[in-house]
Amino acid sequence: MKLKDSKTYINLARAFTAECSARTRYEFCEYGFRYNGYEAIATLIDRIAYQEFNHARVLYTHLQDAELKQIDNIDVCAGYPFKEKWDLLNNLKLLCEDELDEAKAYDEFQRTAIEEGFEDIAKTFSMIKDVEIRHAKVFEELYKQFKDKQVYKKAKKVAWICPACGYVSFDKEAWEECPLCQAKQGYCDVVLPEDLYF
Repeated sequence: MKLKDSKTYINLARAFTAECSARTRYEFCEYGFRYNGYEAIATLIDRIAYQEFNHARVLYTHLQDAELKQIDNIDVCAGYPFKEKWDLLNNLKLLCEDELDEAKAYDEFQRTAIEEGFEDIAKTFSMIKDVEIRHAKVFEELYKQFKDKQVYKKAKKVAWICPACGYVSFDKEAWEECPLCQAKQGYCDVVLPEDLYF
């Protein structure tokens, strides 16, 4: 079967569109956190948005490797979420849900690609699915920390690092203002569980 005649071809286009949509929604959320002084959380969201961009790039490359010299148009019919508003806490929960929904879609796309004989594309779908699950865990962790007001408070001493100047302190709570450069607490790196660093 030729790729352009397959469900996998349409799934690639759907996945590409979903990744572009996710990246833009995440940039909206990133803007909200940055605007409200949560620079470190905004930076983490921006990092995930950039990873979504690269997922779209990889998917686009698979489409461009199709037998066609030029693709003028692919009709894509799919639903995309428009849930996120300007509520910072709720957005973290919704971003987690979005990532899990994407992971489910990638699982389906992977099965279809295997059935149609596109093993390399199935592997791409599988790898992206794994990353989306990890993204969901990061958003879930950020949601819990933000909800419980634990972003800058921990049960034990941890390293609090100022990305602006490199100052490091070891304490249960981050400084309100960096003692070296006076950056506000929202600039201080967010401490995630070790298995969620990226």
